[in-house]
Amino acid sequence: MNYFRAIFSGFVVWVLVSISFYILDQIPFIQDFFWLQSVIVLFGIVFFGILGAKIYYKKVSKTNGLLLGIVMSLTALILDIFITVPFVEIPNGRSYYSFFSSPILWLLAIINALSVYFYWKKKVTI
Repeated sequence: MNYFRAIFSGFVVWVLVSISFYILDQIPFIQDFFWLQSVIVLFGIVFFGILGAKIYYKKVSKTNGLLLGIVMSLTALILDIFITVPFVEIPNGRSYYSFFSSPILWLLAIINALSVYFYWKKKVTI
């Protein structure tokens, strides 16, 4: 596994998810409904995960897709620990506990890993 490429792909996914939540939080009707924002991002994470997989598999093709998806999701979670929670969540009155106990977060991580896995199964292991 090329860890630099895997971490970079995870970074790309994290940036896209963060931007998605930021943009959705600026839309008047949607900004008051976290569940609606989450549903929209849950659909988007499939495409973000596929994009991250395409970036990774452009030059490396032997890595198991599930392992890559897990590394990408872990990268995003680590970035959440060091950036999202201290600079976004805590200033808005939330905590590490409230962020990491959200089922939406874990659902996003799982869907990302599975999206990468299914991309690998369909496009790489032919």
